[in-house]
Formats: sequence, structure tokens, C-alpha cells
Amino acid sequence: MKKLILITVLLFGSISMAQEPNLTNDYNLVEKKVIEWRREIHQNPELSNREFKTAEKIAAHLNSLGIAVQTGVAHTGVVGILKGNQPGKVVALRADIDALPVTERNNLEFKSTVSSEFLGEQVGVMHACGHDTHTAILMGVAEVLSKNKDKIKGTVKFIFQPAEEGAPPGEEGGALLMVKEGVLKNPDVDAIFGLHIKSEIPVGVIRYKSGGTMAAAQRFVINVKGKQSHGSQPWLGIDPILISAKIIDGLQTIISREADLTNEAAVISVGKIKSGVRFNIIPESAEMIGTIRTLDYDMQKMINQRMEEMVPAIAKAYGGDATIDIQSTTAITYNNPELVIQMLPTMKRVAGQENIQTQKAITGAEDFSYFQQKVPGFFFFLGGMTPGSSESFPHHTPDFLIDDSGLLLGVKTLTEMSLDYLNM
Repeated sequence: MKKLILITVLLFGSISMAQEPNLTNDYNLVEKKVIEWRREIHQNPELSNREFKTAEKIAAHLNSLGIAVQTGVAHTGVVGILKGNQPGKVVALRADIDALPVTERNNLEFKSTVSSEFLGEQVGVMHACGHDTHTAILMGVAEVLSKNKDKIKGTVKFIFQPAEEGAPPGEEGGALLMVKEGVLKNPDVDAIFGLHIKSEIPVGVIRYKSGGTMAAAQRFVINVKGKQSHGSQPWLGIDPILISAKIIDGLQTIISREADLTNEAAVISVGKIKSGVRFNIIPESAEMIGTIRTLDYDMQKMINQRMEEMVPAIAKAYGGDATIDIQSTTAITYNNPELVIQMLPTMKRVAGQENIQTQKAITGAEDFSYFQQKVPGFFFFLGGMTPGSSESFPHHTPDFLIDDSGLLLGVKTLTEMSLDYLNM
């Protein structure tokens, strides 16, 4: 009897081990390539909807791996489809590929010196948010998985997305346009994974949050109309600058006195005011542009309603008129709780249990949220700060810096999450 039990344990143990993917050699071979790709892409950044050479590089790589490739998706996006040797579900992996109008300020040997036109001005261009690392990581995942089709039960769809930072004025772009063009169809995606490098998280650490993870972003424009007069005789006019100040003050009371901040965080910020031409003229009009960030759709609805009520009412109280227009730019980045539970064992196995950490929600926004509106998704944050470092540089700044040694963990995590999900 003991002999039978031993044989049974050995048999099932060997089956279990055979099912566990062992890709160590593939990871070791691809790490150097991923770093080289990242540095080349970093040195040659391209703005949103203008990622032509980046897309060419991605497509050439996927083609070399025998992966079916679609180009020109949402202008400059690239999609690769890799079918495993066995039928099954479809998992999508997404990386954003665009850079920012930021002039790089460091001494890296692969520093960007590229410039381009942005909103009519000549600007420096830099991967100041880590999209170069995301692209290189997903190219590495594609290489590893293409060598292991026998381990894939189903299909992997690689989505290289342009314009995450927002399409130029008058253009569509980003995840919303990709969804509109059917990127989650043919074959239909069952789940989607994505990551974002973070300069303030140490290399080797992964952080995540179940549920609402990053905020929905909205853009608002307020136009105030007053009555022009000489600056020495304000009683003869209606001051739109004064009204604008009162409106800004009033909007902040929505957050400080009306929003239930024990539920989720919320933000209203005015980022631009334009009014007047001369020091001694009270102008006729003023324009304000700002952003609203919310992590709960009921709170978003309340805040929008109160802003639409408050803005014209405040202007009227001071003798003027005001209108407000609110447009959504991204939805809430919502991690499907069931999918998170399913994937946590994989992440802990790959990175080590002590390196998988929960975090609070972020009021920054991500258009990965538009994929998550259609299919269950899981978006997490990968450490990019040099271990032991006491200083990190924020995203979207000229000094932004990422340690390349953190990229391989991104490759491993997305690869094994894909394999484990497809085998569930």
C-alpha cells in the first residue's frame, strides 16, 4: 500500500512539475535584448499618433517571431496574434508606445535629443513616463511566448497602443479608438493585462490595487462673460476675473464640503486661466480650463452636477454669465477583483510574496481603463527605482529615470500570468 501511495505521489508530482512553465533559459536570453530595445526606443521617441518608426520596429520584431501582425490600428498601433498549439481562451497584453513633449535633462548615453512640433511650438521629445520600457517588455514577452507555443492553451494578443498621453487636438486616438476599431474582437478577448513602470517603486517590487485603481479624468472649460471697463472705474463694468476667482473658490468647496472623501478621493483643479490684455483694463471675458479626477462614478455624477449648477449661479450673483463644458478623457482604471484573486498566486511565485504589495488608489489616469470597460482587466505597477536609492524623479519631468534591471521582472510576470490564465 505504501509503495502504491509513493508511486501515486511521484506520478502526480511529475505531472504538476511538467505543467509548471520553466522558461529560465528563455528569460536569460531575452533580458539583454529587452534593455537594448528599451534604450533604442528611448533615444528615438515619438509623440502621440506619430509613432511611425516605433511601430515599424515593433512590427518587424513580431514578424520575425512568426506572429500574425496588424499595423495601422488606431493610426499607428500594432497588434500581434499568437496562437498556441492547443485551443482555449484569449488573453490580451497591452503596452503604450508614445512619448511626451519634454526636453530630457540627464547624462544618459542613450539620452533623447529629438525635437518635434507640438501645438505649434518646437519642443523636445522624451519618454518621460516609461512607455519605452513597456514596449520593450512586451516585445520580450512576445519573443519568449513565441518559443513556447506548446505551453499556450489558447491565444495571446499583443496590443501596442499609440497615444496613451492623448491624441493631438482634432484627432482621435489611444485605447478608445482601438476599442472602437475592434481590437478586442477577432478573436474575442477574455481578459487583458497591463503594467506601468514606476520611478518611485524599487526594482523587484510590484504593487497593485483591486477595484478602482486609477482615476477617471475629465476636462472642463468655463467661459465667463462680464462687461469691459477702465481699471480705474470698476463700478462701470462687470469683472470676469473677479468672477473667475469666486468660481474657483466655490468649486473647491464641492471637494472640501460636499464630496464624501471617506469613500474615494476626488480632485478639481484649474490649470489654465486666460483673460485680459492690459493692466488698466477690466476685460470682457475670461476662460478657465481644468481637470476633474474621480474614483467612483456616483461621486463623479454628483461633482459634475454641482459644478454645472454652481458656475452659472456664482457668475449671476456678480452680474455676469458663465457656461461650463465637461468632457471625459479616461474612465476609471478598474481591476476586476476576481481576476486579481486568480492572478495573485502567479505574481507571488514570480516576484516573491514579500515583493507583491497592495497600494492606495492613484488620482492619475490611464486609458487602459477603456479596455477594462469591455473585458476583465488587471493593471499593476512595476518597480523601476534603483534598489537602495533614496531619490526618484517623478514621471512627466525632464529628470525622469528608470533602472533597466527592473525590466526582466515585467517580462516574467506578464508571460507567466498569460500562461497561467490560459491554463485555468
